[in-house]
Amino acid sequence: MEHLLSVAVDTGGTFTDITLVDSRTGKLFKAKTPSPPEDPSLGFVTGMRRILADTGMRAQDVSHVFHGTTVATNTILEMDGAECALLTTTGFRHVLEIGRHDIPRNENIYSWVKSTRPVPAERIYEVDGRMDFEAHELAPLCEAQVRAAIARIKQRNIKAIAVCYLHSYANARHEQRTRDIITQEYPQALVSLSSEVLPTFREFERSMATQLNCYVMPKVSRYVTRLEQRIADEGVNGRLLLMKSSGGVTGVDTIRRQPVQTALCGPAAGVVGAGLVGRLAGESKLISFYVGGTSADICLINGGDANVTTEGHVGDRPLSLQMIDIHTIGAGGGSIARFVNGALMVGSMSAGAMPGPVCYGRGGTEPTVTDAHLVLGHLTPRLLNGEMTLDVAAAAKAIEERIAKQLGLTVEDAASGIIDIANNNMMGTIREVSVAHGYDPADFALVPFGGAGCCIAIF
Repeated sequence: MEHLLSVAVDTGGTFTDITLVDSRTGKLFKAKTPSPPEDPSLGFVTGMRRILADTGMRAQDVSHVFHGTTVATNTILEMDGAECALLTTTGFRHVLEIGRHDIPRNENIYSWVKSTRPVPAERIYEVDGRMDFEAHELAPLCEAQVRAAIARIKQRNIKAIAVCYLHSYANARHEQRTRDIITQEYPQALVSLSSEVLPTFREFERSMATQLNCYVMPKVSRYVTRLEQRIADEGVNGRLLLMKSSGGVTGVDTIRRQPVQTALCGPAAGVVGAGLVGRLAGESKLISFYVGGTSADICLINGGDANVTTEGHVGDRPLSLQMIDIHTIGAGGGSIARFVNGALMVGSMSAGAMPGPVCYGRGGTEPTVTDAHLVLGHLTPRLLNGEMTLDVAAAAKAIEERIAKQLGLTVEDAASGIIDIANNNMMGTIREVSVAHGYDPADFALVPFGGAGCCIAIF
């Protein structure tokens, strides 16, 4: 039988969504399952088995598996990636810490604190050797310093190493030689070269992109490898294609080397879909609004397709790769409400899928946006066709003990406050993509997607 089935998979921080398309009939079939944080690929397997069983289709008839994942996005937002080291040119050790002197538009200039860098200065090693911007070698690479740095990194058991040398976008020879040395001295390490991740000038942005690539590489690489193996184990012979932040797709080998390309791939796929929905509805001006379990991703479409930028951000960290112009903040259904320096904050820390919001009954103790919606009656206590029951009483108790008592409010008022703060954070981002660029948001149709996004749009 000819392969006539395509499967699309979106792995979020909380749930995995599976969609199967039968090209013979044009019918769509959907399934939803939790994303186990210890191995999100298990969510794919569970969903795949369920959707094939429900439809009576065969795994061997699947020709393509299209996949979008927020693994890299959530890793960056929650800052729970790999312990990394960085090799850089002598004199540039503090580039990441210095950064740029601008303050985010929606932040208070008197209280804003620069975000924690993905690698501290004590894990950054300087190496002599320099190229100029015309690709000429001004000083040879000091291989002895490289070997000494690798020895110290190996001693600390750091297995993810970024390499970012001055002007390597013009001549990558020193970075490539450094990788050769790392392979000889420390073959277990994963290596990320700036000349491959972002071969353009501007040291801070190139260093940040390379370091973030290194930061998410172990987690994303493990995930992709497991996913590929599980697809084979399920008898699926179709090709696995992964979504990129630019709106295109690529193969697994590219993502293993450059996992940061997937940093906004899930929301990017949603933006492409939102654009199609807008065209079918006769709406050319759209603000797409994705809210999942961990993040909120907002994009403006002013006629046609969404803009592509090289000045994107994930949270407050610049990521200068080519991507759809999406603005991401740590505000989702699983965003935790807590007091920070006496002020109530919502996000960017997320409860994820395990333990998840308190109402999931998996051991969560800190109230989340989902708990607040449930307490206020915005969510039904039964999800996934009755397979998942939410604990309203536990959610109310957590909000009362952690939030309401400290503010002297009722549980309902505290829950409303949590949602108001989360909504205000997202409204700030909507203003940033619209008003800050001269657009009146009243002229645009709002296209929400994601579980929490639809809940917010309804209520």
